[in-house]
Parts: sequence; C-alpha cells; structure tokens
Amino acid sequence: MPVEIWHNPACGTSRNALALIRHAGIEPRIVEYLQSPPDKARLREAIAAAGLSVREAIRSKEPAYLANGLDDAALTDDALLDAMLAHPALINRPFVFSPLGTRLCRPDSSLVLDVLPPCDKPFVKEDGEVVIDERGNRVR
Repeated sequence: MPVEIWHNPACGTSRNALALIRHAGIEPRIVEYLQSPPDKARLREAIAAAGLSVREAIRSKEPAYLANGLDDAALTDDALLDAMLAHPALINRPFVFSPLGTRLCRPDSSLVLDVLPPCDKPFVKEDGEVVIDERGNRVR
C-alpha cells in the first residue's frame, strides 16, 4: 500500500506516526516538508482531503504565526496558504496520505491508524503510551 507522510524528524508526534506506519509493515514515502514543502495546490488539496479548514491546518504556536499577523481573522485562505509556504514550519504535521484517506495526525499520532490496514500487533509510543494493547486492541 503506498503511503506518504509529511514528516518532521524533530517532532515526537511525527516520529510516532512514522513508527506506526512501519509497525503496520509499510515503508512510506517520507517527505521532510520543512526542506521540501508542497506547492500551494498540493497543500490546499491535502488540507481539504483531511477535512480541515486552512486555519485548522496551521500551527498557531509557531513564532512566524504572530510575527506575520496570521491571527487576523480577516485573512483569506490564500493568504494563510502563502504564509505556510513561505514558512513551512507553519504547516501542521504530520499529514499522512494512503489509499484509505488523508489524516493530519495531530494531536494524536494514533490517528494514522485510520488510514492504514488493520494492525493488531502491540505498539507503544516513544513516551510509553500504549496505542495497541497486548490483545491487539486499539487503545483510545
């Protein structure tokens, strides 16, 4: 199954989503979006496919958010997308794409399981949180 992840290796949520993909037996296409950001059309498409608004897909805790006045509710989606492309750290992460759907796996990396084939092997996040228990049940 082809899977792609927009990944930031410095992010624990992104690392856990990647680990879950690999745990399911899939080696994804890894896009380190900070170095290789998508174009505007692809970013807009990813956000829509995940069922989000552009504002929901932006990282408001990044310094560039306030520094660029992105808290202005009057800004258009195009203006927000342009800011996200100018400052890729503003793109929320990780986005995961598979034939089963697209998910922004934040704040919970286990959301990636929604777009992967069933996996019943136990899995624990790097912080010790159980995602799939010893019986193969997803823990929510």
